[in-house]
Amino acid sequence: MAVPKKKTSKSKRDKRRATWRSKATMEAQKALSLGKSILSGRSNFIYPSSEEEEETEE
Repeated sequence: MAVPKKKTSKSKRDKRRATWRSKATMEAQKALSLGKSILSGRSNFIYPSSEEEEETEE
């Protein structure tokens, strides 16, 4: 016969959600930082520019 599961406490639920939110916040900060560094031209991130793409297509 089926047995009901135990209820998760509010503290466990809140801790799990806080962990998830903090991970999401850190990833958002990394993305914003990368975007700012690309726009300022001080990044180590390599990406093709529109000029290079036009040369390879010809």
